[in-house]
Amino acid sequence: MYINNLWWSREVCGVLFVEAIVFISDGKDSVHTKAQAGIDPNRKGMDIAQSFGSSSSYARKYALNGLFLIDDTKDADSTNTHGKGAKSTEKSWLNKGTAEFKKVQTYLKGGGNISKVEEKYRISKEVKELLTK
Repeated sequence: MYINNLWWSREVCGVLFVEAIVFISDGKDSVHTKAQAGIDPNRKGMDIAQSFGSSSSYARKYALNGLFLIDDTKDADSTNTHGKGAKSTEKSWLNKGTAEFKKVQTYLKGGGNISKVEEKYRISKEVKELLTK
């Protein structure tokens, strides 16, 4: 069995792109898939070589995904917001005995407000009672 990977760039209607073709063979039969990725030679923050390299890596990755039926919906490319977008609004639970619990206890003993703590953490009745005694 062997795997071969080819890629080249093309231009169609003024759009530059790279195409990757991946073959797998047992010496008798073979299967192949293709994937394309656009190339923006004027991409901000990248020189032309980086732009081609990025696009060729992307095309090869998705050609291999197609060949091996890999579902990458949880892939970093599909979930990465690159520092933009909303942060998770899910508050974590404040659990007794943790370092956070001890910090909150100290904060409240020093005159801190429980409502400020509730803005940051989810607090069970039991934990709230332990904090406010």
